[in-house]
Order: sequence, then C-alpha cells, then structure tokens
Amino acid sequence: MLTCVVVYTFPADKADEAATLLKALGAESRAEPGCSRFDVNRSVEDPSTFVLYEEWTDQAALDTHYATPHFAKYGINGIRKLAQSRTGYITKRVS
Repeated sequence: MLTCVVVYTFPADKADEAATLLKALGAESRAEPGCSRFDVNRSVEDPSTFVLYEEWTDQAALDTHYATPHFAKYGINGIRKLAQSRTGYITKRVS
C-alpha cells in the first residue's frame, strides 16, 4: 500500500476553481481499481490551502493513475497550472 499526501496552495481568487477541479479529480480517481482512498481536504484556517490524502494498492496502480485522461485534464492541465505551490510525498507504512 502506498499513501500519497499532497499539499497545494492557490491564489485566493483561484481557490474555488481549484476546489471544483480537485473534487472532480477525486471522484474519478476513487473509481480506479487501484485506489482505495482519495480524500480532498480544504484548510479551515487558510481556504487557499488543500491537502490530498490518497491510498493506492501499489506503484503500478499509482503509475496507471498518472497515465489516466482525468489526471491529465484535472491534475496536470488544471490544478497544477493554478497552484502557487505543491508539495507531495509518496509513503509506505512502516508499522
């Protein structure tokens, strides 16, 4: 099992547009066979900051996700172009 945590910040005037794209990405990603969880969270303190929490069965499932049309549409060509910053971590459970 791989866990991905991604933190995005957006300009305040783009945050609602980003929320719409992130929700769409989450919905399509949850339908993928290798995805066991895809949560989109918005900061209470700073509504321009979002945290994605994803669980994938293995690296092959994550690689397949990265190759999907919806990842290109919402992720690469949408969310990432709007973002001011992006910090991501791919992790494995240690216990």
